[in-house]
Amino acid sequence: MRRSLAAAAAAILLPVGALTVAAAPAAAAPTSPAVAPAPDAAPSAMVTAMQRDLGLTAEQVRTRIAKDEKGSRTDEALRRSLGATYAGGWLTDGTLVVAVTDRSAADRVRAAGARPTIVARSGATLDRIKSTLDRHSAKAPAATVPGWYVDVTSNTVVVLARGDARAATAFVRASGVDAAAVRVVRTTEAPRTYYDVRGGDAYYMGGRCSVGFSVTGGFVTAGHCGTTGTATQGYNQVAQGTFRGSSFPGNDYAWVQTNSNWTPQPWVNNYSGGNVTVAGSTEAAVGAAVCRSGSTTGWRCGTIQAKNQTVNYAEGSVGGLTRTNACAEPGDSGGSWLSGQQAQGVTSGGSGNCTSGGTTYFQPVNEILSAYGLTLRTGGGGGEPPPTGCSGYEATYTGSVSSGQSVFQPNGSYYYSSVSGTHRGCLDGPTGVDFDLYLQKWNGSSWVDVAGAYTPSPDETLSYNGTAGYYRFEVHAYSGSGSYSLGITNP
Repeated sequence: MRRSLAAAAAAILLPVGALTVAAAPAAAAPTSPAVAPAPDAAPSAMVTAMQRDLGLTAEQVRTRIAKDEKGSRTDEALRRSLGATYAGGWLTDGTLVVAVTDRSAADRVRAAGARPTIVARSGATLDRIKSTLDRHSAKAPAATVPGWYVDVTSNTVVVLARGDARAATAFVRASGVDAAAVRVVRTTEAPRTYYDVRGGDAYYMGGRCSVGFSVTGGFVTAGHCGTTGTATQGYNQVAQGTFRGSSFPGNDYAWVQTNSNWTPQPWVNNYSGGNVTVAGSTEAAVGAAVCRSGSTTGWRCGTIQAKNQTVNYAEGSVGGLTRTNACAEPGDSGGSWLSGQQAQGVTSGGSGNCTSGGTTYFQPVNEILSAYGLTLRTGGGGGEPPPTGCSGYEATYTGSVSSGQSVFQPNGSYYYSSVSGTHRGCLDGPTGVDFDLYLQKWNGSSWVDVAGAYTPSPDETLSYNGTAGYYRFEVHAYSGSGSYSLGITNP
């Protein structure tokens, strides 16, 4: 990872079947004035988990984090400056080892405080071999060839073989890569995919409804969507879980226990490319604004008009519902209702639609949690709208970024400063993620980093005194995804 400088009558909502500069390969970046994380910057939960899983004391954890951060930053800087001679870096017992393909590069590695090793193949060569294997992936049977990767420590590409290695060997041969650069390694791995449970997403059970809120072990939804024992499939039609409890009419709630392929997350789909993090379930008052998420009409908002309404559906009456003037349509059933970041309930039914408007009712979530003894999954903050903690800047930009990806501001492009002066940036991201901020300058042939801020937090600030030229800011999601705001001031 990078670390560098409807009907009028009430009804349940039934389930339904700027100019841009082309970026050349990055050149060596100038020294980046970045803020190094303090050794005690790790969240307590991370320290505890590392003690458990790595067999370390709390002090050893903090030491390890500090060394890993320093080594990773040095490795990234060397990767940029060494160019084609760089063949990969790795940490061993706190020491950074960097592989290079010539001796002059080894001297530069030593000067940076790392240990060099001379190898035959550059990192780019290994990446090309791996990319060739990727293009021929259809020739690799998943049951016997569970994967392949670049192993910088051995300066080879590893192809994994489950059981008999003949299938893996045949795959390498059919791909036409240099077999001498490939190692076939036996493994017992049998990979399978994992999926997130997220409020507002579709699920299927012979029809389509929407996830309400994640709870420990599954999610809550509307009771009319399925009966106890009904099997569900997720948004991707992959087997997901089973209704373990359902009540309708009388009530309109249910909960689904998910299988091990699915991970309940404290998020609700905002249908704008991001998530709202659920922070709790404090009940909102009549007159409060409320928004709902559903797989048919997405994100819709209104106000709470009344509580404890009995709705007389054709299938029978349901009591204790909350009345709103937000709209919904079939397939939105079971979906999430929030006031701010507080969970409110799951969609039951209503009248009208999202073209002409209407009335929609939800089943309060706290009643569901109490009825089944469930625990709501919460994240403690970081929802929508995008955070706006950076003030006093000349311009503010908002957006969202996915884990491991980068976006550029302003608006995917760049700006020009005609005079020398100070460039300032302030990034505000959601709680629970690690976002980084970089300032890049065009050197005539490529974009290079001139400043960076990369603490293990969602929020970063940087300041850089630069000469006239073209600049842009990069927002990089080191871990986690979500929305952000970015304040920029430039000379």
